Amino acid sequence: MILDKPALRARLRADRDQFAAESSSAITAPEAFVAHLKPGMVVATYHPVGSEADPAQLAAAAAERGCRLALPHVVDRAAPIRFLAWEPGTPLAAGPFNLRQPEAGSPEVAPDVILTPLLGFDRRLNRLGQGAGHYDRAFARYERAWRVGIAWSVQEVPAIPADIWDVPLHAIITEEAMLCHEEA
Repeated sequence: MILDKPALRARLRADRDQFAAESSSAITAPEAFVAHLKPGMVVATYHPVGSEADPAQLAAAAAERGCRLALPHVVDRAAPIRFLAWEPGTPLAAGPFNLRQPEAGSPEVAPDVILTPLLGFDRRLNRLGQGAGHYDRAFARYERAWRVGIAWSVQEVPAIPADIWDVPLHAIITEEAMLCHEEA
């Protein structure tokens, strides 16, 4: 097991890149995910960067269930992430880290569900992100939001080294399955 987060990130990024390049797999909306959605909920999704797993079908399922969508808005590495209202088809602006995001003046919303990209995860639903802490801070700010990681199955490792500020997920959806805590 790799305990050094930078080394683990590098290995997992390479695994994810290779999988995405060689696979035609897609993330689909499992029944357990769709059953959790209620009309009027705000679902924060994201536009994938590089080889990140694409949550587009999950966002579409949320919209079909009457949920409103939001996307993350990032200013820089230190500033907290904000979730801004977004409707599919609305043009997006270029952001830092190759992000596509709503214009800064779009209305800020409080998400009920946060779909999050990640580099790695384990069966205890710990996640390893890019290292800036954007999503960990968002999870702390929106404690009641249902935290759902989106990843390829090759991103699973036996154990993610977790720091005290790392917030575990409630569920993880891959192209193969949905892992979930019992109470989620």
